[in-house]
Amino acid sequence: MLILVTGPSGKVGSNLIRAVLSDPRFASARIRALCHNRMLQKTDRMDVVKGSIADPETVAAAMAGVTHVVHLATCKEVPETVMDVTVKGMFWLLEAFRKNPGARQFLLVGGDAAVGHFFYRHPGPVTEQTPHMAYPGCYALSKVLEEVMLTQYGIQYGINGCCLRAPWIMEKDDFRFSLSFGDDVFGGPQWNTMVARDVAERCRERGTVPLLRDADGAPLKRNFVHVDDLVSAILAAIDHPAARSQLFNVCMDEPVDYGALARYLRETRQLDAIDIPSGYHSTWMDNTKAKALLTWRPEYDLKRLVDSAWDYKRAPDDPRKVWYPG
Repeated sequence: MLILVTGPSGKVGSNLIRAVLSDPRFASARIRALCHNRMLQKTDRMDVVKGSIADPETVAAAMAGVTHVVHLATCKEVPETVMDVTVKGMFWLLEAFRKNPGARQFLLVGGDAAVGHFFYRHPGPVTEQTPHMAYPGCYALSKVLEEVMLTQYGIQYGINGCCLRAPWIMEKDDFRFSLSFGDDVFGGPQWNTMVARDVAERCRERGTVPLLRDADGAPLKRNFVHVDDLVSAILAAIDHPAARSQLFNVCMDEPVDYGALARYLRETRQLDAIDIPSGYHSTWMDNTKAKALLTWRPEYDLKRLVDSAWDYKRAPDDPRKVWYPG
């Protein structure tokens, strides 16, 4: 088994590689890391290819002898490069994969941006049958195009493809910083732009957290997944017969309710909360299919997500780096 990992130095890629190399089920597996901007070091069980997935020659070299692809490389709101990465890049990966006689499975990690995240009102839980609904911007559009391309290659060429659709992915102290009123906020919303400047400064000083409300005034429900749970889902899907030509929502059993979050942080960390009205909509991703067909279970709930983020202590050689906004 030779697994090509795109985006190997990112949050998911780095955790996935460690998990594969330490899991007895994959004792004979090797990794090939396709690196672009950030390089990894070659090891006994991992070789490294440098280049862009938008370059067909780079992709062809990276795909030689590969049995499995885990496609993680992505691009955020960068119109100048997003189509090169998500359309051209995935096209060349899929082309090389379908022509490779030893290729067995193509795994894509997608995102809930493909179904609109919290930008649109959904009549019920977000399932794998929810239609694509990209919100404004190039990133959400790119997530739709990735899913569609993988589906069409299954139809056109019969490749064994699987998409694991994830919401916002957390690790280490990400979740804590996602609630910050300072400039160190991770992702969005940017809380300090939603209140007056002096209010934002007081919230930052006191560690006050946002109690985000949806368009109806109720505490907003937003979907998350911890990177450990996403990695365990990827490992569960590798070579699983039920994963062929399937799309799975991979997320916590319940979305984070900002009201429940505020109460828990008050009880456990003595932190105050401030109401933040918004035009966003509560969503609930349904992970039943992944649990039923892959026998996968997420280990993180609201309390564990909070506790792990607040209790995380960074080592001197582990500075907080945000390679992209969210």
